[in-house]
Amino acid sequence: MLKFVVRNAEAADLKYVDHIVTAIYKASQKKGTGIAVRTPEYITEKILDGKAIIAHTDSENWAGFCYIESWGHNKYVANSGLVVEPMFQGEGLAKAIKEKAMLLSFTLFPGARLFGLTTSLAVMKINTDLGYQPVTLSELTDDDAFWKGCESCPYYDILVRTKRTHCLCTGMIKKQEKTLEQLEAQQIKSNKIIIK
Repeated sequence: MLKFVVRNAEAADLKYVDHIVTAIYKASQKKGTGIAVRTPEYITEKILDGKAIIAHTDSENWAGFCYIESWGHNKYVANSGLVVEPMFQGEGLAKAIKEKAMLLSFTLFPGARLFGLTTSLAVMKINTDLGYQPVTLSELTDDDAFWKGCESCPYYDILVRTKRTHCLCTGMIKKQEKTLEQLEAQQIKSNKIIIK
């Protein structure tokens, strides 16, 4: 039975950067994803800064990824760029990656509001299962640097035309209602989550 490891990314994981960049680009081309393209340098920086989650098989084949960004003087945090290798989709990896990213986000940015934008029904379901709630775009960060990151999304023109009030993406927010200890207790108690 195939096993996956989901953990905080580290420098040794730079070998996966090309896979990650390609996966994000391919996902951005699919209708209904609303995912923004990222450069190899950007992904490398996230990994080296300790702001990324990686998933791989127990034989170390790349399986999935997500990174963390903070906005508005660290008051808002987004888990972005969630991708899973197509051959491993349907194994529960996306939720495990998102859950691990949520814990890392609250560890790095205590008290921050975790938020996201998505057009993916699968991501909306995962977010809802993890306690996110849909909100209007005005409830998200007003940090221009965040919105600039949407420029590579195919729906960016809608965002511009509506002065950031509407998009095909749904905004979702999760407040940190539990302590880190309670969040950790919900997960497997190690830096690695094994999904069988």
